[in-house]
Amino acid sequence: MKIGPKHKKQSPLKDNPLRNPGQSLDEEMQRLLDEDTYTWLATAVFCLVLLVQEWWRWFWKTPPNPIAMTIVTLPLIGYSIFKIHRLIKRMRRLKMARDGEKAVGQYLMDLRENGYRIFHDIIGSGLNVDHVIISDRGIFTIETKTYSKPVSGKPTITFDGESIQVDGYTPEHNVVDQAKAQASWIQDILKESTGRQLPVKPVIVFPGWFVEASKTASGSNVWVLNPKALPGFLQHEPACLSPEDVKLAAYHLSRHIRTTK
Repeated sequence: MKIGPKHKKQSPLKDNPLRNPGQSLDEEMQRLLDEDTYTWLATAVFCLVLLVQEWWRWFWKTPPNPIAMTIVTLPLIGYSIFKIHRLIKRMRRLKMARDGEKAVGQYLMDLRENGYRIFHDIIGSGLNVDHVIISDRGIFTIETKTYSKPVSGKPTITFDGESIQVDGYTPEHNVVDQAKAQASWIQDILKESTGRQLPVKPVIVFPGWFVEASKTASGSNVWVLNPKALPGFLQHEPACLSPEDVKLAAYHLSRHIRTTK
C-alpha cells in the first residue's frame, strides 16, 4: 500500500534503547562542541578575518582605519582563545572519564557469562550511575573515577573505610558519599517498582591505579577497587538473591532506563 502525505508516521521503537558506558559524557562532550567550542571558534575566526581585511585595505592605501578595528577585534580574539583553551581542557577531562567508563564497561561484559545482568549510564535528577550489576551475589552500583597519575613512582589510592586519598591528596568531592547516594537511589527505584527492599552495595573503581585499603576498611559497606579486582570480590560474596529476584530487579531497572528520557 502506498503511504500518502496524510498518513502519520512514527518510530517502530516503543521505548528508548538501553544506554552505553560513558554515554552521558559523550553527550556532554558533543554539547560543548555544538554550543560552546564552535561558537567561540567562529567568533575568533570572524574577528581575525575582519582584522586581516582592514590591514590589507590599509596596506593598499584605502580609507578604512585598521587601528580602530584592531582595538575592537583583538580583545574578542583573545577572549575567544581563552574560552577555547578552557573548553579543550574540559574536553580532555571528559574524554579521560568517558574512556575510563568504557574500559570498566568492557571488564563488566565478561561477567555476563556468569549470568550477571549489566546496565550502564543510568541518569537521574542531579546524579548519574556509571554501571549497575545485578546477580545472585547482590546488586552493585559502580562509580568509575578516572584520574591522571604521575609518570614515575607508585601512585596509590588509599581507603580507610570512610574517606579516599589519591596519591596522598583528598579529592574535592566526597566520592564515598557520592557512591552511597547512588546505591540508595537505585535501591529506592527498585523498591518503588517492585515493592521489595533489595540490597544494593556501592562500589568505586579507579582504572589504572593501585588501590590499598586499610584494615578499618573491611567493615565499610563500600568497596574501593581497581576494576580488575572486581570479579574476584564478586565471586567471594555469598549468594543473597534468588534467580527470580535477579530477573525481577533486572526487568524493573531496564524498564526505568528505557522509559526515562
